[in-house]
Amino acid sequence: MGLDAGADDYVAKPFNLQELLARIRALLRRGKPSLPPLLEWRSLKLDPSICEVTCNDQLVRLTPKEYALLELLLRNPHRIFNTSALIDQIWSFEELPTEDTIRSHVKGLRQKLKAAGVSDDPIETVYGIGYRLRAKRDNSQGTKARRSKTSKQSGMETGTETRVETVESQADELLKIWEQIKETVEQRVVLLEQSVGSLHQDQLSEELRQQAEQEAHRLAGSLGMFGADEGSRVAQEIELLFEVASSLNLKQKQHLTQLVVQLRQELQSMDQGQLLETPIPEELNDQRPCLLVVSLNSLLAEQIAAEAPRWGMRSQSTANPVTARAQISKQRPEIVLLDIAAANALENYWMLLAELSADTPPVPVVVLTEQESLIDRVKVVRLGGRGVLRQPVTPTQILESVNQVLQHTQPTQAMVMVVDDDQQVLTALQRLLIPWGLHVSVLDDPLRFLDTLEATHPDLLILDVEMPEINGIELCQVVRNDPRWSGLPILFLTAHSDARTMHRVFAVGADDYVCKPIVGPELVTRIFNRLERSRLLKSMAEVDALTGVANRHHSTHDLTEFLLWCRHCHQPFCFALLEVASLKQINQQYGHAAGDAVLARLGELLRQTFRSEDAIGRWGGGEFVVGMAGMSKAEGIQRLAVLQNTLHQFEFKAENGLLFQVTLQAGVVEYPQDGADLQALYCAASTVLR
Repeated sequence: MGLDAGADDYVAKPFNLQELLARIRALLRRGKPSLPPLLEWRSLKLDPSICEVTCNDQLVRLTPKEYALLELLLRNPHRIFNTSALIDQIWSFEELPTEDTIRSHVKGLRQKLKAAGVSDDPIETVYGIGYRLRAKRDNSQGTKARRSKTSKQSGMETGTETRVETVESQADELLKIWEQIKETVEQRVVLLEQSVGSLHQDQLSEELRQQAEQEAHRLAGSLGMFGADEGSRVAQEIELLFEVASSLNLKQKQHLTQLVVQLRQELQSMDQGQLLETPIPEELNDQRPCLLVVSLNSLLAEQIAAEAPRWGMRSQSTANPVTARAQISKQRPEIVLLDIAAANALENYWMLLAELSADTPPVPVVVLTEQESLIDRVKVVRLGGRGVLRQPVTPTQILESVNQVLQHTQPTQAMVMVVDDDQQVLTALQRLLIPWGLHVSVLDDPLRFLDTLEATHPDLLILDVEMPEINGIELCQVVRNDPRWSGLPILFLTAHSDARTMHRVFAVGADDYVCKPIVGPELVTRIFNRLERSRLLKSMAEVDALTGVANRHHSTHDLTEFLLWCRHCHQPFCFALLEVASLKQINQQYGHAAGDAVLARLGELLRQTFRSEDAIGRWGGGEFVVGMAGMSKAEGIQRLAVLQNTLHQFEFKAENGLLFQVTLQAGVVEYPQDGADLQALYCAASTVLR
């Protein structure tokens, strides 16, 4: 009856949870409505409407699994797929492949694409993690790009700058790894050179041929990790030639020799550090977060683009979800405004919202609609939207909402400590959590718990219930009895889901639990939920809600710490007292909402202008303080002049439509000349301000 009524599948109770999840995944794969055609990567095109792949307008014949693999990577250009993720997305629960099977499909797909004329391998192997779509690079921009000293000193802490710093730190880490493995790489190249020599003398044994093919395959995967894309490409070509070494003619053997010589040259270049420089894409030089407006209303998009710089953002626009996908594949925005108010067919908009929410990590989306209903709000929430705005709405109101969402969706820089006596579980959790930007510390010996806790200072603790000598329940009690760690979020891993175990877990103060075997997406979601809750509670206690800067209590603590450091290291300390001129008159003439808008905007500018090393606080009303460790009074005055000028140029709009501007007064002093402690500096700055 259920199937005849239109159901796609059913599971009888009592049911197996893993089977249910597998059936759901299978239905989601089969049930997805067809997305707009033409997924493209350079000359490669995939048309989902007719399941056709072409290269330079020539048909490429693929097996169903190869086609599904290519489509998955093209649809998710920024995501890394490990083996488990590929199995979930492409294979059904009745057919569980091995890792060798998956590698075989990837290899077959690569060979067919190369034979079809694809100029470069679109599938990038991320060593030790999985596969992803290779970024489309502009070779003319291959020179090393570094941020200028000026941009570093500007203190602009946007998501874009964070990504630039991440690129640089990853490059430094890769240099260290390269020093550790380059000897192994050298040995692999030597074996290839020996194999080529044996091939020319017709003395290449089958064992040596297979070994050469394997080593070339390993080099193709590992060299790409270190930015040596050309070396990776050469190694792939060597691998294909060794695969058919017995049938090569003289010309092909000579070509193979040239390739091995070229690979040796690439290796020498890497030793000289020429290829390990990680180029920073040109768009990352713009230090502002990017807002992508998807709207048919070109006038609204232009107004937002004109207003965005005042909010410290840059705006790009596109007309519909089809062109939005192409734009996102080239440059991932920090946030998307999805305007469905002027749209006719909403299905493509809903699909884009779902895709962005399912990305790793998700792209936050604000939806603009013409009518507000509970059904619409629920649908947006279900698909992962972060906000809903109803027309009519001004560009300023839109950007204010976008800015609020951005503040709550900054990348989570968190340390997760995992305690489990099963080394395989620890390894699996590291592989699962690190791609999400989390730092993971693992411990397999509960007896070293306290020392590791002190050294790690985690933001979240994951404990296994059953462990030898000391179990997770007891460790949780130790943490909850220590005032320093009593607020630390604790999540339990347990193979038992009976009522008694659950009661014990929550009775000792656990925040959540996950049953083994671990389901990756569930664990990640629970971790981020707990981190977000913890961050929210901490923010409520330490951050001024209106301005987003530290409150008086928290900023006083930071300022005192900075002063102690400057005293110990004999460094200057610049202290500034800031005050919005005539705030009382603004509230009286334009309304308290206008006054709040002024304070909120000032808080935003303070966070953008000053560094994380600076202490910023609101001490009441329109009074703010800034402490700049290691900076002189003259340097502080220069930075504040930029802030004052920016705020003065900004036009605020009152509820009655009147426009007005504000002035920021500043009193700047320096330690130790103007005061030996915080109170003395405050009094000195107050005198200057008057």
